[in-house]
Amino acid sequence: MTGFGAVLLAGGRGSRMGGVHKPALVVAGSTLLDRALTAVAAASEVVVVGPESATARPVVWTREQPPGGGPVAALAAGLHLVTTPVIAVLAADLVGVTADTVARLRAAVERDGAVLDDGRPQWLIGVWRADALRRVLPEDPAGASLRSALGRLDYVPVAARPGETADVDTPVDLARAASQHPYR
Repeated sequence: MTGFGAVLLAGGRGSRMGGVHKPALVVAGSTLLDRALTAVAAASEVVVVGPESATARPVVWTREQPPGGGPVAALAAGLHLVTTPVIAVLAADLVGVTADTVARLRAAVERDGAVLDDGRPQWLIGVWRADALRRVLPEDPAGASLRSALGRLDYVPVAARPGETADVDTPVDLARAASQHPYR
């Protein structure tokens, strides 16, 4: 499969982190957002949905409506700006996802998409056909769950490698990420 775009979901309240903007957290000298940007380095276009911040690479910024409307609202906002037929969708608080992860997901897309699976689908780590995403997004995406939208698609589960689904939701997660670095 050739070219692809990316939508990185970088909003959220960070409530379990005391309201900290998680994508700006630093692990091993790089923000979580820049780590996600490295994972999609081969993307021809990247849209980040969330509050603007400094990044190591130029991106297009947008916000979900309403701000804080959840991941489906964020996906809808980002999808509106991406023109490629295939799109990587990643949360911006992941520490274990790499360019290899995204390449494996891209290679697995046969039907509507491919999702990293560590015993259950990780909806915030996937590669999808844009038309399939557009088909299942609700008219009013605010507050909708990713599982209810993306779970309706015909996707290929891709087995996660150890540590690949690690994210940072709490101070304990951040400490673990810092102590276990370097991730692949």
